[in-house]
Amino acid sequence: MPADDASVARRWFYILPQTDDGARYSFAARLTEKAWQEGHRVGLQVDGTAQAEAVDRVLWQFTPESFLPHRIVADNSVNCPDPIGVLCCDPSPQDWDTLIILGSRLPSMADRFQRLALVAHNEQATLARARDLYRQLRELGCEPRVHDTRSRSRGRPGSPR
Repeated sequence: MPADDASVARRWFYILPQTDDGARYSFAARLTEKAWQEGHRVGLQVDGTAQAEAVDRVLWQFTPESFLPHRIVADNSVNCPDPIGVLCCDPSPQDWDTLIILGSRLPSMADRFQRLALVAHNEQATLARARDLYRQLRELGCEPRVHDTRSRSRGRPGSPR
């Protein structure tokens, strides 16, 4: 992990105005590209093979000008040699500098990741699961900064509605 981030944990909760997974995966790809360009190893936590394959397609097709070196990781006992992993397993904070949660659960050591982002969209079931994860993070002593892009109050910290 780059030295300038070592002492400050950063956590975000993004709520997108769209209601489809494609928008959520594209937004996660933008976050991934930014973190990777800053020298971070990035894990995208998903719920199983189908979601992993959908995220994999978005990362491959993200932009013609860039390449996001990644692979799907089904087992956390296998070392991922790429700087980006689409994770169908419980990630370790020792392996990933940045974790982007697209799945429906927190990793077992969620409070130990230096950079963690929850990404939700405006579909009710997905938003309800993300709100539950937000509450769980708060119970662990983590206070994610909320970016609710559904309204004009973009980037304003606070709890999700």
